[in-house]
This record gives sequence, structure tokens and C-alpha cells, in this order.
Amino acid sequence: MAWLRRVRRHPSAFLLAVQLSSLVLYPLMVGSDSGRVLFGAFGVVVALLAVLVVDRSPAANWVAWLLGVPVIALTSGAIVFDHSSWLVWSALLAGALYVYAAGSLIAYMMKDTRVTADELFAAGATFTLIAWAFAYAYVVCQAWYPGSFTGAVEPARARDWMELLFLSFTTLSGVGLGDVVPLGAQARALVMLEEFAGVGYIATVVSRLIGLTLLSRAEKSAERAQREAKDEKDSA
Repeated sequence: MAWLRRVRRHPSAFLLAVQLSSLVLYPLMVGSDSGRVLFGAFGVVVALLAVLVVDRSPAANWVAWLLGVPVIALTSGAIVFDHSSWLVWSALLAGALYVYAAGSLIAYMMKDTRVTADELFAAGATFTLIAWAFAYAYVVCQAWYPGSFTGAVEPARARDWMELLFLSFTTLSGVGLGDVVPLGAQARALVMLEEFAGVGYIATVVSRLIGLTLLSRAEKSAERAQREAKDEKDSA
């Protein structure tokens, strides 16, 4: 099928599109059983795409499937049988899968000195993978250590998925605009690790892609100038 071939050719682009789409759709899913099921289905799709992304990279495929299959099974089982406790273990494995997929994409982007469109999609997908991975880590932390996070709205209750994902994005991007605050030592340690990961990602991967893009443009300009100079010399 044509769409499947496109997914196989640019899985990072589809992964990025699905994750960004879930950000838009999640507020519409809150508060209903059908919405919860639909968002769970989104989680299954993202897990499948994460496995495809690793398959695109030079990483070992069996590790991705070893993590991805239990994530899909646990998420599906939690939806069908309404076992919320399974979602904690699904989140733990999903976080590991997303970290592995992000590392594999970084290896894919670092293996050559030519920036392609697929690598630009991979840069965006890697950022979202890291953000989702830490959000899942926050879910596990909150389940294992109740009261790890608080917020401006109803401070005593546990934070929902969107709040923890919001905390992850604001922490990873370094904007510091958030109303969810880590309280426990474990939660603060995770936040500090994500802050370090965000700074490291920008300093190494993104800056390298920008530098290679500028270098490629400079080389093309130099080649064009040489051709024009040669043409003028030949015409003279």
C-alpha cells in the first residue's frame, strides 16, 4: 500500500505528526470513556511508529520489539479490561522504548555529514520522543511516590497525563513556563535530568544540524561561483 510505503520511508515524520496531533486531540478526549479508549489507541499507534523509527536507524531492531510489544499489549489490555495498574507498567516500558528510539535517531542523524529532509523530521521527532519519555517517567514516579507533583489547580490531587506532558515540554525546552511543580526528591531528580537532556540535545544535535546546513549552502555557493568564473573564462 502506498501510505505504508511512505511510513516506512519517513517514519520519523509520521511519528512527529501523530504525537503533535495527540496534543491537539487530547483535550477533546478528556472526561469520557470513548475519549480514554481513543487516546489509548493513540498510544498504541505511537508505540508502533517508535518501533518503525528504530528500524530506520542503525540500532538493533530486536531491542525495540522487545520493548514495543509489551507496551502495545499492556496498553491494549488496560483499555479492554479496564486495569489502570497495567498503564503504570506500560508507561515504564514506553519510556524506555522512547529513550531507545530517541538515541537511535540521534545515531542516525550523527552518522553522516549531509543533512536530509528525513533528518530534519528526525530532529523534531527526537525532541518529542524525549519529552514523551520523561512524561512517562513522571507518570511512574507519581504512581510509585504519591504526592511527587503539585499544581496551581487542585494542589492535592494527582496530576493527569496532559499536566505531566506539559511539565515535560516546558522542562525540556527550557522555557520555564509551568504551573506543575515537582515536590519529592525523586521527581526533582527526574526534572533535573530532563533539563540536562534538553540543554545537551540543543548543544550537540540541533547545533550540528544547523552547522552542517550552513556549511552545505556555503559549499554550493562556492561551487556555483567557480562554475560562473569558469564559464566567463571560457567565453573570453
